Amino acid sequence: MLSVTDADLDDLRDRLRRTRWATAWPVDPWAAGTDGDELRRLVGYWQTTYDWRTHEAAINALPSHVADVGGIDVHYLRYDAERDGARPILLANGWPSSFLELTGLADRLSHPSRYGGRPDDAFTVIVPSLPGYAVAPPRPSLAGPPHTHDLWHRLMHDELGFERYAAHGSDVGAGDVSRLGQAYPSALAGLHVLDVADPPEYDEAGLSDDERSFLAVHRRWHETEGGYQHEQRTRPLTLAQGLSDSPSGLLAWILEKHRVWSDDYSRFSDDYLLTQASLYWFTNAISTSFRPYYERGRQLVPPIERVDVPTALALFPADIGGQQPRSWAERTYHLTRYTVMPRGGHFAAYEEPELLAEDITAFFRTLI
Repeated sequence: MLSVTDADLDDLRDRLRRTRWATAWPVDPWAAGTDGDELRRLVGYWQTTYDWRTHEAAINALPSHVADVGGIDVHYLRYDAERDGARPILLANGWPSSFLELTGLADRLSHPSRYGGRPDDAFTVIVPSLPGYAVAPPRPSLAGPPHTHDLWHRLMHDELGFERYAAHGSDVGAGDVSRLGQAYPSALAGLHVLDVADPPEYDEAGLSDDERSFLAVHRRWHETEGGYQHEQRTRPLTLAQGLSDSPSGLLAWILEKHRVWSDDYSRFSDDYLLTQASLYWFTNAISTSFRPYYERGRQLVPPIERVDVPTALALFPADIGGQQPRSWAERTYHLTRYTVMPRGGHFAAYEEPELLAEDITAFFRTLI
């Protein structure tokens, strides 16, 4: 799947060695963006000690497949369940991430007995790469169709032969699986998501106190933390050029989000962070990873208006944008499960795979 040349590896190390460092400010670490000392430390490790070849071999050992879906290559991982007749489930990650975030969760769901669970709860797990993320090529057209959710339904239903399947998603992936549920309700047994789309319309006068409080938090978050999102929606190619040319800049962009959007940054090992950054670097994918933001901002993807399949919402306290009240989710989704987690953040599948696997399993157990 991956075959990085020695020349490309040498080029990365040379660029890292020649990093031109930004002038430091007299501010507390992380107060105005990525901490310079932490970035210098990781850049030094990336340049001199980090062993890409070991991680490349591990990635290539994953159960990867590529399906031709209407002339578009769709990359996915497939984890067959430890028992026959298991329900299939699609897992979708968000930004700035990749399929790597989901491998531990996929193993827990497909082989629960390895983690003290019951074989009867096993799923056959499909982890498709978002188009334009890492090894997956971008969709040929900005406006589509086929949109990402169309490609994933064709993969699950037409290529893999699953008449009905479940889906889980976070962040960008939550939007795509929500569109799956909206567009193909007869094929979806249920959705499990870590955030929900805002209602297409609502009267602020009719909101509950919890909903008003959530919107106030959400607006403050956009003012203080949402700059990345605005840039990626409006002028992504300007930003993409700098990040595609500078590995230290790319790492800073990715690193900040893992630090700010988690409640325990130490959960992420240096090797995990650098492998994610290396995937983006060697596949030159940061530019195309911005496309979902631009496409949503330009209304080039179908809006999420009503999702009638049974839906579970799990909220992790350090995730972005505030905690959506149950009533807020119920305005758009047929919500049948609502869980507030005790810990975890935006990258929950990696930060808290046990909590997430338990919630997914408990929800779909009710739908059998």
